[in-house]
Amino acid sequence: MASKTTPFQFLQQVRTEVGKVVWPSRREVVLTTIMVFIMAALTATFFSLVDMAIRFGLRLILG
Repeated sequence: MASKTTPFQFLQQVRTEVGKVVWPSRREVVLTTIMVFIMAALTATFFSLVDMAIRFGLRLILG
């Protein structure tokens, strides 16, 4: 059976764990954000081209 943790002990444990977190640098955050925007733009472009190709193909088939 697990022992009960008091709210005070819980907060101490949370504080200890937060102290172990390695926060990214500003440069890492900026670069990662730019990469996300680039990948989102590439994905949107890819799916737009696929959509246009499917639409073109359906127009050929269905007239």
